[in-house]
This record gives sequence, structure tokens and C-alpha cells, in this order.
Amino acid sequence: MRILFLIYHGFSEHSGISKKIKYQIKGLRDLGHKVFVCYYDYDNSGNKVRYINDDIINNYGKNFLSGIIQRIDFSKIVKFTIENRIEFVYARSFINANPFTINLFRKFKEHGIKSVIEIPTYPYDHEYDGSTRKEKFELVVDKLFRKQLAKQTDRIITFTDNKEIFGQKTCCISNGIDFDSIPLKLKKDKGSNQISFIGVAEIQYWHGFDRFIHGIGEYYKNGGTHNIKFHIVGGITDHEMHGSHFARGFKDIANEYNINDKIIYHGLLFGKELDNVFNECDFAVGSLARHRCNISEIKTLKNREYAARGIPFIYSETDSDFDKRSYIIKAPADESAIDIKKTIEFYEGLNIAPKDIRNSIKNLSWKNQMGKIVNEILNE
Repeated sequence: MRILFLIYHGFSEHSGISKKIKYQIKGLRDLGHKVFVCYYDYDNSGNKVRYINDDIINNYGKNFLSGIIQRIDFSKIVKFTIENRIEFVYARSFINANPFTINLFRKFKEHGIKSVIEIPTYPYDHEYDGSTRKEKFELVVDKLFRKQLAKQTDRIITFTDNKEIFGQKTCCISNGIDFDSIPLKLKKDKGSNQISFIGVAEIQYWHGFDRFIHGIGEYYKNGGTHNIKFHIVGGITDHEMHGSHFARGFKDIANEYNINDKIIYHGLLFGKELDNVFNECDFAVGSLARHRCNISEIKTLKNREYAARGIPFIYSETDSDFDKRSYIIKAPADESAIDIKKTIEFYEGLNIAPKDIRNSIKNLSWKNQMGKIVNEILNE
């Protein structure tokens, strides 16, 4: 099948979202489909441009109007899909439902082209709490038009178990894994008094790492004797370090309990550097505060990456792929400090090899997950 994979932004070498999209595309190609990738970025001269693969189909220039035009003019995309006999469009939502995107998908439908829109997080409205005025305005526009946009598609792709979103039927999948890109962590022998935890994220308030730091403080306050290290990998804003209306900051909590030596901030790590930190660690920390943005059920990419590496982990949301796994522990979805003593006891009682954790999610490859979507669309 000839597929257009449509996104409304560019790629970043260090972005987890960009990596995910590339693995999804690889999954479709591994299934034997011909995939064209449409994205928006800048050329070497600084012009705003729209690409399909490496070819520029729109050059919007550099002026103020160019940023507006690229949001409303999708005619070249329609032209490309018709001329290149595209049969299926897979689009990733950018919170951009409006009359212009509605018209784009209406054109697909008029020409017999199947289409789906992936909503990475649902519901997503509360993720915009504390955002800029511009972002809040874009969300208001999205709210006005997203049901109309959904009607022009054949499915909404979701990583939840919702059967319908915005009045449209869903195709429910899991976030996937490209096993070729994620190495298995080395097995560590137990018995040491040191327990090392790792949390990897493009850190936002819903990751709730403050709850884990709070838990470490309470652990020592109540006589804990293990030597704990919490390795935080990822960019951290001042809001996360020093507090916001969502939660106390990491530094503020660590200072309160005098545990600054227990928290290690690595910043962004990739490749061998990231692998080395994973190999030092015993247990991973997933999202602990999705409830802050009114999300109770989600299938995060991070849980799957941890499992692919073969490390046990903790999280607080509902994730049907992992909730009954022997190597995970669920934290309560509230603002309480994480019970570190209980987490350590769980880890010390766990007897499972990294390769067995990895093997438990072989069905979650991106090839399998993207195949579910294609099969559902083809067989309807």
C-alpha cells in the first residue's frame, strides 16, 4: 500500500517524539508498504518549507505571513496524494483542528483516500494548564473543530482503551518498541546496600519525579539504611527544579530533607552514555502524576522502553499492557510521597532476568502495532 505519513512539525535528533515517529514509519516499511513522509521544517537558508521525504513541495519564505500560510495552505499535499496514488494517510495530531485541516481531510475522503489521526495523549486538555496564551488560544480553536475533523477520518488512533473519541470510532493500539534500537541492560547482582533508581523523560509536571524525591526524603527521615541514588536523565526546567503551582521543585524537596547527594541530574543523555547509566541502575521510575492532567489510562512509551531494556519499574497510571506484570509496582495516583521502603522490598523480592522482562513484550513491536491499524482499515 502507498502511505503518506503526515506530521505538522520537523524532526529533532534528540527528541523522543521524533524517534517514535521514525520507528512507526520503519514499522510500516517493515510490513512492505511504501511510505512517504510529509513534514514541516526549515531549509538551509532559513525558509519555512514543507517536505515530502527529501523533496520540498512548499517554500513559504521567511516573513511573518509564511508562518500563517503554512497553517492554512495544504493544497500541495492534496495534489501529491492524488498524483502519487496515495491510498492511506496516517496523520499525527498537533492539536490543530480547524477549518483548514478539516478541508484537507475532506479532500482525502473525496478522492477515496483512507485516513486516520493519531492522538498521542487523550484526554489532553489539561496538559495545557499553565501554557502560553498562544497555546491556550490554539486549544480553544481545536475544541471548536475537533469533532468535525474526526468525522472526516476513518479512525482515531489512540493509546487508550476508548472505543470512541470525538464521535469517531477508534483503533486502540499500544505504544510500540523498535527492539533493534534499545539494548538489553546488563544484569546486576543483588546484595549491595546501594539501590540505584533511574527516571528518563523530557521532564514535565505529570512525570511526578517530585513524589519520588519526596519519598526518598521520608525514607531517610524514618530511619532508612539503604544507600539510594536517583539518576534523573532529561532536560529539567526551573519550574521542575524550584516549584510551580503543580508541585514543589526537585531542589526544594531535596534541600528540605538534606538529600541533595542522593539525586543525580545527568541532563540529556543518548547512546552509550545512556546505556551506561541504565547498567548502573536497579529499578526505573515511570510517570507518577498523570492524574495532574486528568489522565488515568495511558500506554506510555517510557514503560515500554524500560521493559525493552529489561529493568523493573514503578508507575501510577492504568496501563493494561503492564498492570498485571510481575516486575512492576503500581504507585497510588495521588500526591502522596512514594513509599521507597515498599519499593525496595519489592525489588529485593523480585527474581526475573532482564531478558525475560524484554521477552514479555515481544508483541509490542512497532511492526505489530502499525500492522493492527493497516489491517483494520483494509478490512472494514
